[in-house]
Amino acid sequence: MFISSAYAQSAGSAPAGGEFMQIGFLIVLFALFYFLAIRPQRKRQKEHTDMISALKKGDEVAMSSGMLGKVTALDENYLTLGVSGGLELKFQRIHVNAILPKGTLKSVGTE
Repeated sequence: MFISSAYAQSAGSAPAGGEFMQIGFLIVLFALFYFLAIRPQRKRQKEHTDMISALKKGDEVAMSSGMLGKVTALDENYLTLGVSGGLELKFQRIHVNAILPKGTLKSVGTE
């Protein structure tokens, strides 16, 4: 009585080429993510690995903890760091943050 009959309407057709637009958008989004996030991180990781492998006895280094010292011994995974007063500490090689120029420890006053 109060409810009139409802008739189903035919569904509208999707715009042509919509699937390809979505796939193209995903490819562009992945490429953007690769060039902004993945590629620079891999480059930094490779540079760090090269720096770690180039370490040699007598290098002055800065550790990720902020500690400065001179490399007195090297192992495959560890290095011994000579700090002030003949104190030697053992660290993992991956925690080396930077190789400092020669004479840095003297100018800082830690040697």
